[in-house]
Formats: sequence, C-alpha cells, structure tokens
Amino acid sequence: MTVTNVLFEIGLEEMPARFLNDAKEQLESKTDAWLKELRLPYKDLKAYVTPRRLAIVITEIADKQPDIEEEVKGPAKKIALDKEGNWSKAAIGFSKGQGKSVDDIYFKEIKGIEYVHVNKFIKGQPTSELLPAFKDVFLSLTFPKNMRWSNLNLRFIRPIRWIVALQGSEVLPIEIAGVHSSNTTKGHRFLGQDIVLNDASEYQEKLKSQFVIVDPKLREEMIVQGIKNIEQENYWQISIDADLLNEVKHLVEYPTVFHGSFSEEFLVVPEEALITSMKEHQRYFPVKSSTDKLLPHFVAVRNGDENHIDMVAKGNEKVLKARLSDARFFYEEDQKQTIDQNIEKLGRMVFQESLGTIADKVARVVRITKNISDLINVDNQTANNAVRAAEISKFDLVTHMVNEFTELQGIMGERYASLFGENERVATAINEHYMPRHSKDNLPSTREGAIVSVADKLDTIVGCLSVGIIPSGSQDPYALRRQALGILQIVNDQRWNINLESLFEITQDIYESLDVNTISRAEIKANLNEFFKARAIFLMKELKVDHDAVDAVLTGGIGNYAFAIDKALLLTEKRLDESFKNVQEALVRTINLSEKGTDKGVNEGLFENLQEEKLYKKYQEISGPFEAALEKHKHKEAIEILSELAKPIHDFFDNTMVMTENEQVKANRLSLLNKIATLIFKFADLTKIQWKQQK
Repeated sequence: MTVTNVLFEIGLEEMPARFLNDAKEQLESKTDAWLKELRLPYKDLKAYVTPRRLAIVITEIADKQPDIEEEVKGPAKKIALDKEGNWSKAAIGFSKGQGKSVDDIYFKEIKGIEYVHVNKFIKGQPTSELLPAFKDVFLSLTFPKNMRWSNLNLRFIRPIRWIVALQGSEVLPIEIAGVHSSNTTKGHRFLGQDIVLNDASEYQEKLKSQFVIVDPKLREEMIVQGIKNIEQENYWQISIDADLLNEVKHLVEYPTVFHGSFSEEFLVVPEEALITSMKEHQRYFPVKSSTDKLLPHFVAVRNGDENHIDMVAKGNEKVLKARLSDARFFYEEDQKQTIDQNIEKLGRMVFQESLGTIADKVARVVRITKNISDLINVDNQTANNAVRAAEISKFDLVTHMVNEFTELQGIMGERYASLFGENERVATAINEHYMPRHSKDNLPSTREGAIVSVADKLDTIVGCLSVGIIPSGSQDPYALRRQALGILQIVNDQRWNINLESLFEITQDIYESLDVNTISRAEIKANLNEFFKARAIFLMKELKVDHDAVDAVLTGGIGNYAFAIDKALLLTEKRLDESFKNVQEALVRTINLSEKGTDKGVNEGLFENLQEEKLYKKYQEISGPFEAALEKHKHKEAIEILSELAKPIHDFFDNTMVMTENEQVKANRLSLLNKIATLIFKFADLTKIQWKQQK
C-alpha cells in the first residue's frame, strides 16, 4: 500500500486572534475523527493557523481504505426458516441487504440459539475519491461569531478567498461558497506573492519563503526569542504575559520584535494605568528596570520583516503618545474630585433593577462588613478600617480612569484613596475587595480586604438569589459562581472560625430589613446551601480530595469550610490506610444499624452483658475530648479519639444481639448506637466513604 501527504488550506479575511487557538484544536480533532470514520490510516496530522488561513497537513495517508472481511449476524434460525424448512422473507431480505444470496447463509450458535450468518467482503475505496468531502470538516468548525457575505447563505468566521486541496501533487476538487480548490496559496499580504505548491510536503517551507510562518508555536518562539534579545541588549526586564503572547502570535503571520519609547513625563501616571494602556489597547509588552521600576519603553511585534523597522517604531510611538496623553488627562481630572463627590454620584448608577443603585449596594456592604467583623471577633482598629473601606469601596467607579480602563477598578481606588489621605490599610482594602478577580488571582492579604471582599460578594450572591437570579448553564451575568468560589477561598485562606451558613444568615437578616421584594427565606437558604455546596465540591476536587470524602464532610452542610477541607483530606488519606480498616468497619456498622432506632436515652439497668457496659463507658469517656478536638479543629486528634471506639464496638456486636425480641432492651441498644452515630456524624458521614484499601 502506497502513502501520500495531504494538504487542505482555506484562506480567509483576517480572523480575530482570540478564536484561533480553539479553531486549531477543532481542526485537528475533527480531522482525526473524520479519518477514523472513513477508516483511512495515516501517520500524523497537524493543523496550522494564521490570521488569514486555516490549514491541516495529513502525513503518510494510505492511498485506499483497507478491505474488510466481516461476519454479519442475521435473524435466529427459527425466524429464518418456515415450517417446511424454506427460507423466510426475513432471511431472503437479510442476505440481499448484505449483497449476498441465501446460498451464502450458514448458521452459528450463540448462547444456545442458532443465528443466520454471512461473510461479507467490503472493498476499500480509493482515498482520492473520499478526500473531497473534507469540505464538511471545514464547514463543521464552530466560532463564537460568524458572518455572511455577498449574496451567500453560508455563515462562516470570515469570507473565504482561496482553497488549497492537495493529495501529493494532485489537486482535489473542492468548492465552498463559489471558491474552487487549486494548488495556489498566498504569501504575506504585503511582503509575499502567490505560491504554487507542487506537493503537500512543500507547504511550510514555501510559505516561509513568502514571509508566512504557518505554525503558531514557531511564531511564538520567534517572538519570545526576539523579546529576550532586546532584554539582554538593553539590560531590561520584560515580563512575557502569557495571554498577551498568545494573542500577539495570532495577530501576525511573520513576527518581528522591535522596541520603542515614550516621554518620561507620562511616568507620573500610575504604572497600572500605563501598563493597561500598553497591553490592552496597543498589545505592547511593558519594560521594567532590574529594580522592577517601569521604564519609558515598550516592546511590540510587527507583522513583517525588519525593513524600515525604525519608521514602524516611530509610528507606534506616536499612537502610544496619544493613548498615554489621554491616561494622564484622566488621572489629573480625577484628582479634582473628592471621594465624597464621587460617592454621591453612585446613587445614579443602577446595580440591579430589583436591588437598587450602587449606593444602595454600598450601604448593604457596610452593614455586612460590620456583622462579619463582629462574627470573626476582630479588633476595633481592623473593624473600623474595614467599615471605612466598605463605605468608599466603589467611589472609583465614576472616575475617568476606570471609565476608560474598567479593569482598573479597585486598583485606581487604592491609588486615589492614598492621594486623598486615607489610611494605608483602608486604601489597600479597596483594591483587595475585588480579589480574587479570576481563578488565578491573588487573595486579599489584609484582614480588612478579606472582610470587605466577602461582604461585597455575599451581598451580590444573596441579593441575586433573593430576587430569583440564579445562574443556569453558561448564563451567569453577575459572575455569582466566581464570587462564591472567591468567598470560599478567602474563608479558607483566612481560617475564619465560623460556619459558612452564619454568613448567609447575617446577610439574609439585612435583606429582610429592607424594602426588597424577595422569595421566601427558606427558599433562599436552600438555594444558597445548594449553590455554595456545588462550589465547595469543585474546589475540594481541585485539591485532589476524593469525591466520596467530599460528600462525607458536606452531608450536613459546609459548616467551617477550612475544617471541612482538613477532614476531607484526612479521610482521603485514611481510606487507603489498611490499618484503619478495622476502625471504619466498626464506625460504619454502628451508623447503619443506628438508623433502625432513635435516641431515647440509655438505661444502664437494661444492659445484659459486659460488652454493652464497656461500650457505653467508652462512649461517655471519649465524648468530651472528641467534642473539644472538634471545637479546636484538631481533625487528626478527633479521628484518633473516635478510633478508640472500634474495639468496644466490635466486642459489642460479637456478643450482643441488637435486634432482640425484648423491645425495651432492643430500643435501649439502638439508642446507644444512635448516640455514637450522632457523635460520628459530627466529624463526617462515613457511610459515604468508599473504603477501598490498597495492599
């Protein structure tokens, strides 16, 4: 069997950079699935993407499908033959359907029943006849946004301008939206020319000769190396932001890295604003000194070669100057307004139709902040700082700078608060109350920041759930899921000694005192518990906690979240500990049998053997220390104390018939087991644990 290389390329108008990673992954996975469905063996495949093209190269694909000989099963013998032994319509129809006749039928027994069978031969089709259908793979690609062009009904990411389809040196006939395939592709829009491909294997090299690097990984490596060269030549520090790098590599077909400068007078503007302007608006990499000080330089990537690179740098400097001039103007204008003047404007900004304005939200957050401060018992200074931070937490939302650069909310609040003379910890808390902004973001470093962050997020979540705004599928306009994750992460990081449910209670109390039309308190509470439990499960699984251990510690609610994590991690460890097997069997057996009764009190006068007495005595002996260990969140000590019950429990079951005919004795024994089970449940529902010991 001979093999060839195959190339498919579709040329388009420039596509958005943010869509290209997913397009590449889709093209590879869908091509692989398509080839497997067609039974076409190949050695390798690789997708290539640039702003103007989507392409895939299939290496060493077979020239035809393999022939297939297969045994096909038909109806049972009793159906295939009539009473006279003649072939039935079912048998005749089956054989015809397989391209055979009844003469080809034989019987084969399967599980005591004979069935009709035929041997079927399927000749493999030539690959060249199958490949033109690859157009369906291109058209199956999905994008967040599509468009129509001309008078066509086709919706696609961008208008199609050319198609290349080659099997070796042969052009495969493909047509999409009136564009027919050929062996001609296009080089760089400004530097390159049309390229005739004599074979699919020439693709990368011939495109490179016309200033197109089709492999995004190679473009990324060129950019990184270019940045490192500039960094070394100038003794600069250039942080390569992964998201920015990923975007820039998909903005160009032939990357050339260069650097430019801007006036030092712009350095009076907070560096966060300068960096945001460079990265978000211009896609530049900021430059810092060895002491991490922002320098008046930038690094950018050109879509082209090094010719006239000085002119390119000057052009970019001119554009950046206009951007930075705007930033400086915003910064200067913002300082002409006081914090109080900005806060007054919040009353005209709607937070949510049913929940009022941003000013209304701030008022609620202040009250929640006071209640959390009391709940976690912070000192007066910390409490006062937190309340002040809550009061002015949103004042920067009406500043020019945040209006222009929304991602700077909180960051500019901290900077302006310091300029206006606020306490340093208050200013820091304004910024930190937005943390974590995303999954990889830092958590608040100060107690004040943590308190206000949790208060702000609680207000949003409880408020939205109270008026019936519940995330569903991909719809989560107020980012409630992310904010719930943030609360759990902060509570764990700060090791707050409180039950999470108490935070819900203090927030619900505030909402009930307001003129807000909400659903019932019980329904809100149930929704909150379910919503946060789902987020807690997600975070614990990220910590490599086994799912059954998560279920075990969250059965009765989240409670103290940090302690719940500790217990779940311990149970994950213990479930694989062979030496713990004896303990778990005793505790689980107790829980299971206790469900048959209730705790009606234990009457020692009804004990009939020594084992009952010893078990009750051990229960009384360990109850106090166990409760104390839980109170101090000593999870390892608590489980060790529970383990002391294992031997007396086993002895009890070995010598005692719990379900005796004497109803009083039976009820007394079940009551004892119920008391022990109640104790165990305070640690976790151990029946949820799948105790799979490893030897």
